Amino acid sequence: MSTNMRVDGARLWDTIMETAKIGGTEKGGVKRLTLTDLDAQVRHWLIGQCEAAGCDVHYDDMGNIFARRPGKDNALPPIAIGSHLDTQPTGGKFDGIIGVLAGLEVLRTLNDSGIETHAPIELIDWTNEEGSRFAPAMLSSGVFAGVFSRDYAYEREDREGLTFGDELKRIGFVGGEACGGHKLAAHFELHIEQGPILEDEGKTIGIVTGVQGMRWYEVTVTGMDCHAGSTPMRLRQDALVAAARMIEAVQAVGLANGPDAVATVGLIEARPNSRNVIPGEVFFTIDFRDPNDSVVAKMEDEARAAFDKIVEGSGVSVKCERIWDSPAVHFDKECVAAVEGAASSLGYPARRIVSGAGHDSAYIAKVAPTTMIFVPCEKGISHNEAEKTEPEQVAAGADVLLQAVLATDARLAPKTGA
Repeated sequence: MSTNMRVDGARLWDTIMETAKIGGTEKGGVKRLTLTDLDAQVRHWLIGQCEAAGCDVHYDDMGNIFARRPGKDNALPPIAIGSHLDTQPTGGKFDGIIGVLAGLEVLRTLNDSGIETHAPIELIDWTNEEGSRFAPAMLSSGVFAGVFSRDYAYEREDREGLTFGDELKRIGFVGGEACGGHKLAAHFELHIEQGPILEDEGKTIGIVTGVQGMRWYEVTVTGMDCHAGSTPMRLRQDALVAAARMIEAVQAVGLANGPDAVATVGLIEARPNSRNVIPGEVFFTIDFRDPNDSVVAKMEDEARAAFDKIVEGSGVSVKCERIWDSPAVHFDKECVAAVEGAASSLGYPARRIVSGAGHDSAYIAKVAPTTMIFVPCEKGISHNEAEKTEPEQVAAGADVLLQAVLATDARLAPKTGA
């Protein structure tokens, strides 16, 4: 591979800033939820840019977009570069989309340099990575990998009762290819770290070796809604008080299970949500994570035991449903080596790292050799409108991405000579 080749960092940064206007917020972030009109807008923008770069573009029946740059041998499975365009409700400019746009920049750079790869190169936008509108996260990459069925995905509902399948049809992105209908030779994903480690250690590149295990839960606490003024304290069945104790128990479980364990309650709804009514029902979510699957399982057991103890004799009941289980993932050694070699040859300070966040690559690793590249984000802030990284950091990540893809292409090419 030619380490003299570099992406156009200024062009990449301008492209990031251009897409940040689609769903841009007053505080400088982006709100572009899955399968909304804004999601459709940025999808059409991406398709236009990829077609202008000479790619053949199609999408499958989960709305995943595939933009393929032909190679010398188009019978080969493509080397994929994938990430996502959807955001959190108060998301930043960089989470997910820099992986898509860096992939677009790789395609443009190959065109500028007149490089014909042996295998085709394919840029992918995976639908509904965030899971903020339709839970669980990484839904379409999960269907691609056979973790979820298409019917299961289509039936997911948002908080207004709208289904994934209906909304996908509404914005016009139900494609003719069955999700998972073609193979990938490899899959690379560039992403901001979403943590503080690279910045703290002064590293430019994170060589991602895997993703920690994670489980999501939905908890419903049921009591009795009654008048706040006329119901004595000793006779109340207050669902919110019980839920508050459960949330404290979730925090305690996270703290008790070692330095890598994390436990989060990120969404809570009290009903009927009136100032003079004792809450009769509370809904909240739990997110448990750890690099070790056995620790995640232990946290679940401890939380369930704590919940049962909290409601015992109170007249309040609790239902805790696990809705998503993503075991720890270990990425492909050859793909990891390609990233490590690229960072070294380019002279970027780098370290190996395990991802604390879930990504589409965690599922794609089940069906294709996969790894990720991290670049720093300021103070580790992500899923936040204040999310920030620097132009030179994004360009460095894209350079490593380019070189890792070229190294993988060279490895896949037939050997010539005696």
